[in-house]
Amino acid sequence: MEWNEPSFIIRRMKSRSLTLVEFQCLAEIRHQIRRYVHTGEVAARMLGLEPRQHQMLLAIKGLPAGVRPNVGEVAERMQMQHHSAVELVNRLVAAGYVRREREADDRREVLVALTAKGSRVLVDLAEHHLWELSEGATQLSALVRKALRPLGRGHAASAG
Repeated sequence: MEWNEPSFIIRRMKSRSLTLVEFQCLAEIRHQIRRYVHTGEVAARMLGLEPRQHQMLLAIKGLPAGVRPNVGEVAERMQMQHHSAVELVNRLVAAGYVRREREADDRREVLVALTAKGSRVLVDLAEHHLWELSEGATQLSALVRKALRPLGRGHAASAG
C-alpha cells in the first residue's frame, strides 16, 4: 500500500489524536511552503511566465538521469492530465521556451527540450528560488522536526 493512497491516509488519520502544538506546526509549515510558492509565482510572472510554465521548464530540466523528457513523463511529474501538459507545451513552444524533438530511434516518440531562451529564464528563476530556500530552510527544517517529533515517538512505542 502506497503512502498516498486514500485507504492508507484515512487509516493513518484515525490512529491517534493530534496535539495543539502539532496543528500549529502543520499550519506554520503550510504557511511557509505557501509563501515560498507564492514568491516563486510572482517571480515567474515578473519574467513573463505563468507559474505552470515555469514549473514545466523546471520539470523538464530537472528530470533524473535516464528519464526521457516526453510529455507523459513531464505531465506525471507535474501531476497533471496529459492533454493539459500538451497544451502547456504548445504555449511554451509558441513563446520560444521549448522545442519538440523526435526521438532518433523511435520517430513516434516526441521529446521536449528547453531552448536557449527557456534555459536563460529558468536559470534566473532557479537562482531566485535557491536564495529563497536558503533564507527559509532553517526555519522550515526546525518546524518539520518539531511536527514529526511526536510521530517518531508513536512509531517507537508501537514498534516495541
